[in-house]
Amino acid sequence: MTNSEIFEKVVPYFSLIHSTPGRLRVRVSSKIKELSGDVDLSQIDAIIARISGIESVKFNKTIGSVTISYDNEKFPENLWKDLLEGKNLAAVSAKIDEAKKEFECKQI
Repeated sequence: MTNSEIFEKVVPYFSLIHSTPGRLRVRVSSKIKELSGDVDLSQIDAIIARISGIESVKFNKTIGSVTISYDNEKFPENLWKDLLEGKNLAAVSAKIDEAKKEFECKQI
């Protein structure tokens, strides 16, 4: 499954709480568990972990939120908003793939 396909399935379960350049808080619906048969939810964590420009990801399972600190130069705030609104997913996915390649090159 491609990043775009994964995002398409999971995005409806996310809603923006707050956003400033470099920091994003997102609510994650508990109903996301319904996807476990269609999408390996651990893939989302793996995708995020391989992205150059993501500085930290903090999950708060108690309240169902995720806080992401990121490099606003690599991932401008409008990309995150597009992702959360389900817009331009191919462009967002391409940007993530580009950042993953950059990260993998640095690891060599």
